[in-house]
Amino acid sequence: MILVCGEALIDLFLYDRQGARVAAEAVAGGSPFNVAIGLSRLGCPSAFFGGISTDSFGAFLAANLAEEGVNLEYALRTSRLSTISVVATDAAGQANYSFHGEGAADRSLTFADLKPLSGEIGALTFGSYTLSVEPVASAYLALASREKGRRLISIDPNIRPTVIGSLTDYDQQLFKFFRTAGVIKASEEDVHLLYGKFANIAEIARAWQQQGPLLVVITRGALGAVAFYRDQQIEVPGREVKVVDTVGAGDSFHAALLACFHREHGLKPDILENLSLDSLRRALHYAVIASSITCSRRGAVLPNRSDVDSVFLTT
Repeated sequence: MILVCGEALIDLFLYDRQGARVAAEAVAGGSPFNVAIGLSRLGCPSAFFGGISTDSFGAFLAANLAEEGVNLEYALRTSRLSTISVVATDAAGQANYSFHGEGAADRSLTFADLKPLSGEIGALTFGSYTLSVEPVASAYLALASREKGRRLISIDPNIRPTVIGSLTDYDQQLFKFFRTAGVIKASEEDVHLLYGKFANIAEIARAWQQQGPLLVVITRGALGAVAFYRDQQIEVPGREVKVVDTVGAGDSFHAALLACFHREHGLKPDILENLSLDSLRRALHYAVIASSITCSRRGAVLPNRSDVDSVFLTT
């Protein structure tokens, strides 16, 4: 089982019709929320560890997770309100976010809320803005530090500049988490936001690896993904689809990468020690397929195992 740590929130989608925003739709969302559901849909047991409000939106979020088979044993229910993220997409389907969540449920988890983990938990993931907003960021860092070496840890920065504030400070915060991790999954956009549009992806990935992770994977949208494993570099191409929007694409990739590791190797702490390049290439290809399927759908509608296998097993 993978314990997914981070936010669950409400995405308020605004739809542009002939230049005028005339429609809105509220749906359950949040990057870690999506990852937890994506894992479950791909046949990898998952649990969610984050603050969920007892308000009507929080009840909706908890119900969605439960219906998808996500374990809620570690979820923290609180009377604080749910965060609302306003999502607007441009003509190319690229999503833009603004967040309304100061003092909300997803930020309220503290060190005192950390629990011992059962033996069922083989891996943990951390990601998005809960890596940087307090008090939850310090609580998650304490958990990641405690579990380092005992379980596989995967980090997805999933940078949201409107929430995290100073990118320089965030970069330093990320390095604290990277030192606990075996896997970093990030997007090319994340790299450019942190280091500028002319940043060299390979140089950044190698710098991240020097913090301790054996595997760094950078997604590149339609171009696919590139992985840096030990001293090796592997590239896999993208899969051509008609893009509706990119909401949830990175979450789908992250979930599928870990689900493929789970299916082929289990989730032992030393899984990355002797990972073959062929196995890594298959996992990357599997994740690219999952991500492309999500891009072909409106909103963060992540695929299930049969959706991905129907393509993966024929390519």
